[in-house]
Amino acid sequence: MSDPLNPWLSRPTTPPPTEAAPIAAVPDTFGPVAPQRGIPAPDRVDQLPIYDRNTTAALWWVGAHGGAGESTLAALMPGSQAAGHSWPRTASTTPARTVLVARSDARGLRAAQAAMRQWAAGLVPSVEVLGLVVMADAPGRLPRSLRDLMQVVSGGVPRTWSVPWVDAWRVGEPPALSSSPREAQRLVDELTAILGAAGTLN
Repeated sequence: MSDPLNPWLSRPTTPPPTEAAPIAAVPDTFGPVAPQRGIPAPDRVDQLPIYDRNTTAALWWVGAHGGAGESTLAALMPGSQAAGHSWPRTASTTPARTVLVARSDARGLRAAQAAMRQWAAGLVPSVEVLGLVVMADAPGRLPRSLRDLMQVVSGGVPRTWSVPWVDAWRVGEPPALSSSPREAQRLVDELTAILGAAGTLN
C-alpha cells in the first residue's frame, strides 16, 4: 500500500482555492451625521440651490463650487450621478444620499464649509450627507495653511476623503477607476460598502 503522504510519490496537483476580493469595510464616522441645532446658516448668496430631480441615483455628487470634480467622480462610480452645484431633491421619501466635492484650494474649502453649514443648519432636509471629497487642486503636498483649513472643514461632515492630482484628468482623458490612484479606488470601495450596508445598492 502506498503512503499518501510520501513526498516521493506523485500526487495530483490541485490549484489553491481562489480567494474572493476583500470587501471594503464601512468607514467610521468622525463628524456629525445629521443637522444640529444652533448652527448658523451661511449668507443666502453662499448657499447652494436645491433642484428637483426626475431621476434616481444610488449616490449624488454635489460640487460645492465650479470645477470641483463631481463629474469626474460620477464617471468612476456606476450608479452615481453628478448633481452639479446644487442639492438634489427627489420624489423618494428617503433623503438623497450625497457626497460633497471641493478642490483643495482656499476657495474650494471655504465653499465646502458654506455648503456644510447650509446642511448642518437644517436647510436641506432632502439630502443625507455621507461625507466630503477633497480633490487636489495642484500636484504636491498642501501648504500648512490649507492642511489646517482642511482639518477644520473636515470636522463638519461624517467622513472626508482626499483624491490626489491626476495629470491625465487635467488633459481630458476619460476617468477610469482601473487607472485611478489608490485613493480614488478606496473612495469608491468605501462608498459602495456604505451604500450596500444601507441597502441602497441592489
